[in-house]
Parts: sequence; structure tokens; C-alpha cells
Amino acid sequence: MPPQNVKKKGKERKQPFIEKLAHLLETHDAVFLVGCNNIGSTHMQKIKRSIRDKAIFVKGKNTLIRRSIKQNSEKHPEWLALLPYIKGNVGLVFANGDLRAVKNNLLNLRVAAAAKVGIVAPEDVVVPKGGTGLEPTKTSFLQALNIASKINRGQIEILQDVLLIRSGFKVGNSESTLLQMLGIKPFSYGLTCNYVYEDGKVYPAKLMETDPETVMQRFAAGVSTVAAISLSIGLPTIASVPHSILNAYKNLLAISIETDFVFEQAMLVKEMLENPDAFVQEQEPEVIEDKEDEPEVVDEPPEVEDKPEDKEEEDVGFAGFFDD
Repeated sequence: MPPQNVKKKGKERKQPFIEKLAHLLETHDAVFLVGCNNIGSTHMQKIKRSIRDKAIFVKGKNTLIRRSIKQNSEKHPEWLALLPYIKGNVGLVFANGDLRAVKNNLLNLRVAAAAKVGIVAPEDVVVPKGGTGLEPTKTSFLQALNIASKINRGQIEILQDVLLIRSGFKVGNSESTLLQMLGIKPFSYGLTCNYVYEDGKVYPAKLMETDPETVMQRFAAGVSTVAAISLSIGLPTIASVPHSILNAYKNLLAISIETDFVFEQAMLVKEMLENPDAFVQEQEPEVIEDKEDEPEVVDEPPEVEDKPEDKEEEDVGFAGFFDD
């Protein structure tokens, strides 16, 4: 009897979570499936507070999430599309409205982290050249890692940038110790938005970054490809029919120009070829305005007109001098 009671209490404890998850799926437009690797409890609480007004973050056992979806599959068969993606350390973010804003909030909150021994590096780690602040006694430690260095003003100086850890490789003990001595936290961790569930379909989250212009460009490229294939194999489609009509018109126009055959759409072209002078637009003669009535140009120096008066004044001055 006691084991049965314990088991019953466990089911009762899990049922509210299952019902809550089903309610959230019914009342929200989209669900983000996010990766939660290397995220501590404190960091998780900060993320939840940052999206509190825009979304709801749910983290639970994958078995419970699958159970909730399967229990409601008869009423909502579209939820079954989520099952293949409920694996690993995954969380669900339920959102309505502007999904891009929610995604940006999820991805922006990241924290710096040290390179711990044994973890796989998510990116390359480069130690920059220059002063390190380490004592000269640590020179042998750098030499063991094949890092060229010298002593400058009582501290070790690295001579050139060093690729210490490659992306995808595990962090070793020596590399982790060196980064700790240098005070470098090379990695940053946060949620990773992997997939989005919306209207019964799951698609990669990176598609949300596609703007309308890019969509139109790709659509136009697809239409051009379909039209080219249709014209090559002789199968008319909506994309190729306009090109077929235009090509047919060009062929008929060429025949009409070389023969006496005339149709309405070719008459104007034939007239232009037979009498091109009739279609030349006459240019209006250039009107030359009379410049006599134009005002005097301001750029002319006024001193030029005053020169004769200056001469008269000089003559009068000299005459008075001789009179004296």
C-alpha cells in the first residue's frame, strides 16, 4: 500500500504541469524551442524576468512535455509536430505578438564564462599579444604551451597573438589555467533559439531574420527559374506564358517587317521604319534674350568707373601746388 500511495502522489504532482502546458499551447500563437546548455539558475531567473511582460518560459522534463502533447493529440493533432524537437536540454517559450522582439530579448541576455576543463569550446580562443601582468617566474609555463614571450619591465609580454583553443575542441588543463591567470573569460552563454512552432508547423528560428525584400528577391528568382525550365521543355506555366506570348509577338513582328503582312500591333513599328523622319521631334529654337535690359553685373569692380574722377582730383591737386 505505501508504494502505491507514493506513486499516486507523484502523478498528482505532475498533472498540474501537464494541464498548464496544454493551456499555454492553446492560448499562445507561437512557441520558441530554446537550448538551455551551460545556464545556471541565477542566469535563468534573469532571463525569465526580462521576458515577463512578453512571453512565458517553461522548463520541465521532456517526458512530461511529450505526455502533455500526446494526451491532447486527439483534440490538437497539430501539436504532434513538436515531438521530434523535444530532446536534450530544451525549454519552451510561449509568446504572442511581435515574435522578433521576444527572440531578441532571449538572445541578448548572455553572461561571460571561464574556460573550464573538459568543456567543448563554442568558438576560437585567441590570446592577444602584449603585456600579461604575470611575473617572470611564469615564463616556463608559457613555454610549455609554445607561446613566444619576453620579459619587459618586470612582467611577461606575449610577442604575438596566439590561437590557444580551437572551436569544437575540449579545453585542456593548461589552457584553462593560463586563461584564469590572465583573467580572460572567453566564452559567453545564454539561450539559443533553435526552432519556432507556429500554426502547426516547426521551422528554424533563423528564418525570422528574413526581411520582406529578401523574400521578394528569392520569390522572383524562383519564378525566373520556373519560367526558364518551362520554356526549355515546352510546358506552359503561369510563369512562362508571358514570355511565350512576347516571343511569339517578336516572331510575328519580324515577319511583318520583312513582308507585306500587317497587323494592328505592328503598324506603328512599320511606319517608324518606313518614314523615320515623321517621328523626329522638332526641337524648339533657342531663345536668345536681349541683354541690354539686364541689370548691371554686380561682379564688376566699381573702381573702374571712378578712375577718371581720381585723375581729375590728382590734376587739381598738382595745379594748386604749382599755383602756390
